[in-house]
Amino acid sequence: MNFQTELETLIRARYPILYIISSEEMRVQELVLEIAQKRQKKVFEWSYSTGIVPAGTSIQSQKLRVAGTKGPLAALDQVIEQVEPAIFIFKDFHPFLTKSNYAVTRKLKEIALHLKNSFKTILLISPVMEIPTELEKEITVLNHPLPAREDLSALLDRIMAEVGQFKQVKLDLDDAGRERLLQAALGLTLGEAENVFAKIIVKEERLSGDDVNEVFAEKQQIIRKSGLLEYYATNESFANVGGLAVLKEWLSKRAVAFTNEAREFGLPPPKGILMLGVQGCGKSLSAKAVSNQWQLPLLRFDMGRMFGSFIGSSEENVRRAIAVAESVAPAILWVDEIDKAFAGSQSSGAADGGTTARVFGTFVTWLSEKTAPVFVVATANDISQLPPELLRKGRVDEIFFVDLPRRDERLEIFCIHLRKRGRDAAQFDLAALADASSNFSGAEIEEAINSALYDAFDAHGQLTTQHVLTALGQTVPLAKTMDEQISHLRSWAEGRARNASVPRDLKANPR
Repeated sequence: MNFQTELETLIRARYPILYIISSEEMRVQELVLEIAQKRQKKVFEWSYSTGIVPAGTSIQSQKLRVAGTKGPLAALDQVIEQVEPAIFIFKDFHPFLTKSNYAVTRKLKEIALHLKNSFKTILLISPVMEIPTELEKEITVLNHPLPAREDLSALLDRIMAEVGQFKQVKLDLDDAGRERLLQAALGLTLGEAENVFAKIIVKEERLSGDDVNEVFAEKQQIIRKSGLLEYYATNESFANVGGLAVLKEWLSKRAVAFTNEAREFGLPPPKGILMLGVQGCGKSLSAKAVSNQWQLPLLRFDMGRMFGSFIGSSEENVRRAIAVAESVAPAILWVDEIDKAFAGSQSSGAADGGTTARVFGTFVTWLSEKTAPVFVVATANDISQLPPELLRKGRVDEIFFVDLPRRDERLEIFCIHLRKRGRDAAQFDLAALADASSNFSGAEIEEAINSALYDAFDAHGQLTTQHVLTALGQTVPLAKTMDEQISHLRSWAEGRARNASVPRDLKANPR
């Protein structure tokens, strides 16, 4: 049942008070007017600044206002006095539903009994839910959904028709570009989408499918206002990720999973992945790269921001962060070092009164039950700190083990980092460098090249293979100092996780 059908059903069933959670008053009001016309009912709207007026009345139109109805109690009295079938829309009424306004709460409760025997309905429209205990049994809550792709498509058609008459504006939207733009705009209100499309036209004097970054910037505003998630702008791509061929292929196949064609084909949106393995081997880099490849905003879930000092505030923060992520979906939620975030959840009852365990429970339940297209990318280094509930099938689509790079992967990593620093990799003995960097992580290879650059600059010469070999020789890789831990990690991953570099039907190449 869609929102409009459900709303009409509740109105016909004489539900007295409906509480609609939405930031889009005009969209809700248009639906109500449509329902009222079909059911032959009048529609009135109330706000604290205007009092009761017929729905759709201009702010400047003073004569249509019902005098003396700006106050909430007087407005509610007017609801009772209305004889004909009607729907009353109360906008931003939630500040009056507090303990200090008990008279309003009591009045609403009395009116609810009156409305059950009438053809009148009260609709409370607010962006937040504030319901006093006294009214919980009298109020029915509805969540007004954000615009669907069809709504955004209609908006885009209208904007293109309006700006098409201006010769200086270039409309360069093929089917693929249009799909990218609409996909990026999902999660915005119609007003926000209209603003960002107008911004693109004013700024670029064109409208094309390559302008998705402007749409992401609009979503960044929503995320920034929440204060719980971090919008992570990145230009990283999988061209800058050495190796990890299996992981890259898996993600590449799911790059179009959020498109309209995928939905028509019956593909469910992917849930997410857990990448665990050795530090510095490209887990976080892959999270940034998938955002760029899929053209979706990357949101960083910082567990440190979730924990509050008041009882229950931490769990509420997690729920709010999840709600923000879902409101801008489709999106990628990056949970970096999830093992540290939820470390101690097993003994949380003794350590912190169970706060970590409850926060973890809230998060993993959402992982299993979520329906919004939010793709979770979680990374972990220490499997001993991972709660077993997180590893159960259904939480994520796949668990990938990211090991130290093999020889062919190290060759690729050297090429990437030399190219990023303006060097021609063909001028270096890559085979010698790959042999000298056995058991080095990608991060350690990068630092060795940086150290070699300092040495070359200090010697007033060009970077050479010998500079890099010297830097590698001076580095003690993490694999030596943590040999036992890495061996244990490999042993655990065997049969439990999918190798990010080596297909299942092939044996690992020499390191």
